[in-house]
Amino acid sequence: MTLLNASYDVSREFYKDVNAAFIASYKKTTGKDIKIDQSHGGSSAQARAVNDGLDADVVTMNTTTDVNFLAGTGIVAKDWATRFPNNAAPTSSTMLFLTRNGNPKGIKDWDDLVKPGVQVIVVNPKTGGNGRMAYLAAWGSVRKKGGTDAQAAEFVGKLYKNVPVLAKGGRDATTIFLQRNIGDVLITFESEVVSVDKEFGAGKVDAVHPSSSIVAENPVAVVERTVAKKGTAEQAKAYLNFLYSDAAQEIAAQHAIRPSNAAILKKYASTFKPIQLFTVDEFFGSFAEAQKVHFNDGGQFDKLYTVK
Repeated sequence: MTLLNASYDVSREFYKDVNAAFIASYKKTTGKDIKIDQSHGGSSAQARAVNDGLDADVVTMNTTTDVNFLAGTGIVAKDWATRFPNNAAPTSSTMLFLTRNGNPKGIKDWDDLVKPGVQVIVVNPKTGGNGRMAYLAAWGSVRKKGGTDAQAAEFVGKLYKNVPVLAKGGRDATTIFLQRNIGDVLITFESEVVSVDKEFGAGKVDAVHPSSSIVAENPVAVVERTVAKKGTAEQAKAYLNFLYSDAAQEIAAQHAIRPSNAAILKKYASTFKPIQLFTVDEFFGSFAEAQKVHFNDGGQFDKLYTVK
């Protein structure tokens, strides 16, 4: 029995560890063997692949937009968000900055990203949740300080003028920053710090926590179309439930992904620095609303950014 988990770009290392733990736990509780395959890419590209026929049993995404898209086409349940605890988000993350070692440009907060001569690497918000969260975090940082939407639009417009190239997904962004050596700062998920240290060696980047940032929930859902065809509904559900277990929540924390379990989050307080967090709903109404206003064709992002 094999399950396929279609997931976002920068979750590879996390799921490698989670899958090993789940396989052992499943064997122990059921006496049966199970195998988990992974598929990774920009989250929106992944959602489209599943929509177009990729036979994933589960999706584990980094924005609710991508799961809502699949609910809209009937591939995951309409009420997917109530099928698992905590809005069907076992973990969350936030956006922070990675600078080159020693932070040569002295980047401390959002305002520093619009200074002349600072090159910012981000994901294209049209292809990845990572990019949408970065955009919404930048916009929300202005609102959090009492700014208007007009001021936020002006700020975000300036920020994207400092973007030399848009990445396709989170891992692509890291590659542009570290392998192609482009840019002074990378806006990405907090968890990418751990991945970078593991993959490129510690000390290549400094993590900078801005004064405020956005809560990025990592929603999960069973792909009803696939499990009906393969007869894997029970296993798929067991797998997603496992993400809420203490074992999986500990693994999340070790990968700098914020566990929803408050006790485990507290235990890793040194990893998760205090930062003023705001939600999408606070400044954008809802994810669906943000998608419509900012990221759909002809929306706010298209007005602010001309693809170079």
